[in-house]
Amino acid sequence: MQPAILFYAIPFFVLLLSVEAWFSYKENKDLYEKKDTWSSLALGIGNVLTGFITKALIFGLFTVIYEYRLFTLDASTWWFWILLFFADDFSYYWFHRTSHHVNWFWASHVVHHSSQRYNLAAALRQTWTGNATGSFLFWAWMPLVGFHPILILFMQQISLIYQFWIHTETIGKMPRIIEFIFNTPSHHRVHHGSDLKYLDKNHAGILIIWDRLFGTFQKEEERPNYGLTRNVNTFNPVAVAFSEWKHLYKKMTGTHSAKDAFKYLIKPPGWSHDGTSKTAREMITEYNRLHPDNPIH
Repeated sequence: MQPAILFYAIPFFVLLLSVEAWFSYKENKDLYEKKDTWSSLALGIGNVLTGFITKALIFGLFTVIYEYRLFTLDASTWWFWILLFFADDFSYYWFHRTSHHVNWFWASHVVHHSSQRYNLAAALRQTWTGNATGSFLFWAWMPLVGFHPILILFMQQISLIYQFWIHTETIGKMPRIIEFIFNTPSHHRVHHGSDLKYLDKNHAGILIIWDRLFGTFQKEEERPNYGLTRNVNTFNPVAVAFSEWKHLYKKMTGTHSAKDAFKYLIKPPGWSHDGTSKTAREMITEYNRLHPDNPIH
């Protein structure tokens, strides 16, 4: 069905993770915590297992869409692979950005941000529900314009493999030209920060140019505080995987308005019908009102 290069990469992920953990121990850097690491690994395994079913269904759907394609793109040409790369990375940016601004998608994506550590183990902390709840929709245009489903899934795996290495504090800033074009550990540390100035920034997959173009770029300044503005406070992988869905259900059933209940699905994380919690934008607006001489943009 699809080239499983991601599975071949897993042993290298574990090896690099082990090296980083050893380095952290030797240098007393406290990058790893045992329960947190095991939770990340369990979530990664769960993602792989659920992926056997969901990826097969997505492949089937993309194959149906491909039958109605508007064009037939020739994979034997050099420009096809450039188009494929940019199309996938562009789709990833908008999927990732939407996942931070729409509760329905955030409920799955929040899993990846749930660790208060930033290390290679956190890269493996992946959702169990993302594929089943529609993340694939952001790539559904690609088979329609002529990209073969197998190659779409192949490029998605390339992107995920690339993103593994940027989940580290052991690498500082890269040369300026690399930092300008590519997503790097420095850029992605910002993305995982829970500080107001870092919220909802740097949604890049491989190329940071999308954030620069669409106004979501933030350079790394002080070291981020990792995790969430409302942390899950558990290492139980099942609880982590479904905690935000449980929270969302509780919020939806806590209002007697069907309209407000629906808004909880489409509004940003933190939105509430009664003002008991705030979105990132609302928190930043409040901060700027109190600190007009040092605003956050």
